[in-house]
Amino acid sequence: MSMIRDLRAAVRPSLRPSLRKTPTTYTNYDPTRDHSASSAVVDCAVYRDGRRVDDRACLTPRGAMSRVREEGGFAWIGLHEPTEAEFAGIAAEFGLHPLAVEDAVHAHQRPKLERYDDTLFTVFKTIHYVEHAELTATSEVVETGEVMCFTGPDFVITVRHGGQGSLRNLRHRLQGEPELLAKGPSAVLHALADHVVDGYIAVADAVELDIDQLEIDVFSPAAKGSKRGTDTGRIYQLKREVLEFKRAVTPLQRPMQLLSERPMRLVDPDIQKYFRDVADHLARVQEQVVGFDELLNSILQANLAQATVAQNEDMRKITSWAAIVAVPTAVCGVYGMNFDYMPELQWRFGYPMVLGGIAVICFTIHRTLKRNGWL
Repeated sequence: MSMIRDLRAAVRPSLRPSLRKTPTTYTNYDPTRDHSASSAVVDCAVYRDGRRVDDRACLTPRGAMSRVREEGGFAWIGLHEPTEAEFAGIAAEFGLHPLAVEDAVHAHQRPKLERYDDTLFTVFKTIHYVEHAELTATSEVVETGEVMCFTGPDFVITVRHGGQGSLRNLRHRLQGEPELLAKGPSAVLHALADHVVDGYIAVADAVELDIDQLEIDVFSPAAKGSKRGTDTGRIYQLKREVLEFKRAVTPLQRPMQLLSERPMRLVDPDIQKYFRDVADHLARVQEQVVGFDELLNSILQANLAQATVAQNEDMRKITSWAAIVAVPTAVCGVYGMNFDYMPELQWRFGYPMVLGGIAVICFTIHRTLKRNGWL
């Protein structure tokens, strides 16, 4: 027992430091260099009184933040898939928490809202509908990306992952509404949430058309002669894509409820009212996605039932023809035994009589089975 205690004492000190992360410590960061200017920065600007400040000093995150601290306003920095080295300077400049920075760099996060001191960290899943001429068993219906947003008292940092979900149009639209942009960083957060949820609505409408078409293909009379396996593959593929959609929508409900219902120091009270509208739209999309999933389950079960019925029909036809063929097989088997004393062997009309009897019996069986729906 004493040996075990000694081993625990030796192991614990080596583990404790790895669990502690200081918000102001970043590896490979040299404060004498402007690490904040990197190729990952898509756009960088300072906004004051709802209008963009056109100044070359604002073209880098460090320069933008210096202007904000001197003259007020807030900085909005947009990045696309930054590496750890590219994001280290920005994270140190704005005092971002390492846990949030790690999530922003490595992506593949669940939609969430977290607070680190004076910074809100929000993760959104973006959804893009992939156009396709016809839904197949390998069609890609939705494509996902991610947008992370750091919201502080005087800055907004958006980090985008994926080829879709550009925020350029969103920035231009906000710059055309200075009275809203004057509310500060929370206005950008709301616009981003509204932009993402509007994308969900558009994708939900497009997916609904795919489901309607699939439903028509499965239940239309013309589909009765088609191969059911192809429909099953299409249904399963669309169900997988809807599940991906559901993973983006459902976890975002809780963050939107918090932003719309709970007062937050970093969210302007006037902007908080707008989050309620976003939460309502998100709830509607979430209901649609859940309905899609349930409807696809029903379509898949109906398709499998149709396949089972088709197999039963095939088995009944096979059984019916086997019964018809059994009659001449039995007669030929009897007369093939080559006994000397068998009925009508020496009669001239014996052979035609046997053939006629076989034909009459087979016709009677065929008509009976067809009347009963087996043929």
